[in-house]
Amino acid sequence: MLKQRMFSEIKTLKSEIASEIEAANDLKALDDVRVTALGKKGRITALMKTLGAMDPEERKTKGQELNALKDEIAALIEKQEAALKRQAMDERLASETQDVTLSPRSSEMGHIHPISQTVEELTAIFADMGFTVAEGPDIEDDYHNFTALNFPPGHPAREMQDTFFLPNDPEEDGERAHKLLRTHTSSVQIRHMQAHKPPHKIICFGRTYRSDYDMTHTPMFHQMEGLLIDKDIHMGHLKGCLMDFVRAFFEIDNLPVRLRPSFFPFVEPGAEMDIACSRKGGGLRLGGNPDGSVDGWMEILGCGMVHPNVLKNCGIDPDTYQGFAFGMGIERMAMLKYGIPDLRTFFESDVRWLRHYGFDPLERPNNATGVQKTT
Repeated sequence: MLKQRMFSEIKTLKSEIASEIEAANDLKALDDVRVTALGKKGRITALMKTLGAMDPEERKTKGQELNALKDEIAALIEKQEAALKRQAMDERLASETQDVTLSPRSSEMGHIHPISQTVEELTAIFADMGFTVAEGPDIEDDYHNFTALNFPPGHPAREMQDTFFLPNDPEEDGERAHKLLRTHTSSVQIRHMQAHKPPHKIICFGRTYRSDYDMTHTPMFHQMEGLLIDKDIHMGHLKGCLMDFVRAFFEIDNLPVRLRPSFFPFVEPGAEMDIACSRKGGGLRLGGNPDGSVDGWMEILGCGMVHPNVLKNCGIDPDTYQGFAFGMGIERMAMLKYGIPDLRTFFESDVRWLRHYGFDPLERPNNATGVQKTT
C-alpha cells in the first residue's frame, strides 16, 4: 500500500515538471524550471532530503524511485534545451541571412570626390608659395560682384556673366540692395582688400553660378582665384608663379606655357594662360614633344595685373601698390588632370562615376601632398 502511494506521488510530480519543461519557450524559462525541480531548494531535492528519516526498506524503495525521477527530468531538460537552441539558431539565420555565394564586397566605405581632391592639391601648391585661403558669401550684391571689379552698370562684360538674381534687400541702398548669386570668387578678393591693409597674398575657393549648361558649363561650378598685392609687383612675377603652379599640378617638368593678351575689366593688362598639348591619335596629351616642339595649346585660366580702378575701389593707392590676379575653374583642372570628359557628371550624384574617378581616402598620391602610392 505504501509503495503504491509513493509511486503515485512520484508519477504526479513527474507529470507536473514535464509539463513545465514543455511549456518553457526560451532558455531562461527552462533554467527556471531546472532550478525549481533540481536546484538546492528544488522539489525533487526536497524529497531526496526526506529519505534520512525513513526505515531502511522504505528508504531503499523510495530512493530508487526518486533517483530515476531525477534522471528522467534531467534528460527532459537537456532535450528541451537542445530544441530551444536549434530554434534560436534558426531564427537568427532567418534574420541574418548572408549568401556566401556572393562575390566578396569591397572594404572601402567611400571615395574622395575629384573636386575635394583637386582643392586639396591646389591649396597645397599655393600654400608652399605663401598664399593663404580667404572666404566669402555665395549670395553677393551687385557692387561687390560687378561695380567694385570695374564692371559699372551697363558695362557689356556683364552680359558674359549672366547669373541668378534674388529679391532686393530692403535694408540696403543702391547697388548693395541688388542681391545675386556670385558669378566668380573675385568678390572675395574685394571684401578681403577692403577689410585688410596691403600686402595681400590670398587664394579663394568656392561655388559660383552662371546661366549655362552644356558639356563644359554648368549653372553651378567651383572656382579658385588668386591675388597678390604688394610693392613693385610685375607681370614677370605673375608668369613665374603660374608656371610653377601648372608644372606642379600636372606633374610635368618644363611644361611649356604661354600668355596671350585678353580682356577682363578687372585687370590691365589681361591675359589667357595656355599650356602645351597634343591631340594626335584622337586623344589629348598634355605637354610638349621630346624634341621641345609643341603641337598645340590649350587655355586653362585667365590672369593679369589688377586694374588701378579696382585698387582705388578698395582704398589702395595704385601708385604705391600693384599686383596680379588669376582665376580658374576647379572642375576644368580636374577634367584635364584626371581625364574626365563631361563637366556635368561632377554633379549627377552617380556613385558608379565616383567609384571610377574618386580617390581612396587613405591613399591619394600626388606631388602636391607628397603622398606616395604603395604597391
